[in-house]
Amino acid sequence: MKKNHQIRLAAPADKKLSLAALEKELKRAADKKQADNLQRFFKTGPGEYGAGDIFLGIKLPAQRAIAERYVRLSLPDIAKLLRSEIHEHRMVALIILMDKYRVATPAAKKEIFEFYLAHTKGINNWDLVDLSACKILGDYLWHHPAERRILMSLSNSANLWEKRMAIIATFVFIARGRAAETLVLAKKFLKEEHDLMHKATGWMLREVGKRVSEKKLLAFLDRHVKNMPRTALRYAIEKLDKAKQKYYLAR
Repeated sequence: MKKNHQIRLAAPADKKLSLAALEKELKRAADKKQADNLQRFFKTGPGEYGAGDIFLGIKLPAQRAIAERYVRLSLPDIAKLLRSEIHEHRMVALIILMDKYRVATPAAKKEIFEFYLAHTKGINNWDLVDLSACKILGDYLWHHPAERRILMSLSNSANLWEKRMAIIATFVFIARGRAAETLVLAKKFLKEEHDLMHKATGWMLREVGKRVSEKKLLAFLDRHVKNMPRTALRYAIEKLDKAKQKYYLAR
């Protein structure tokens, strides 16, 4: 989703900690064997959901350690990383963006929120969405209820990853005892065809039952179980007792 914004956050104070330096550091940390494994795991072949994605083969803890040193990288440079075809470039960009958001002023949080929405094209695999949607979209919308309509805009997107962002962002609400937005989106997403949406929907329903109210989850299941994709249902009932699991699977 595109939205105009002005860049106000500070650029790096240390010229050595530049975008070029970051890219070189990531290249040095590359692991060919790990990269090959990740290419298969994240379905990067022709016609698969991650088609064309390129991995360097760097594990997430190592990416976090590198990103920590570049937290003052400018938003224009982060935007360049998010346009990269290399997966770790985009992941590190999001880690830096989350670190900026965590310590930002209210005005800067809004800027980062808008920046995130303007660059969803580069947040294009499930791990990128799952890592960042809660920390930026979810947190911002929790504190700005009037802007939660953005969740419905994302849910109406033709882009798989924007749809996933919408429901994953609501985990922040669930963790704080609110299920309304999650349940609305879950109902809508029962008609989705992609397995990654079935998993995300079932996962968030499971968390509603676990963290908000099992009664709310059961009420949702009673109304919609006959229309639920099997994967979504299995995820949703995972924390229920065996008798309830058996009951809903039978229906």
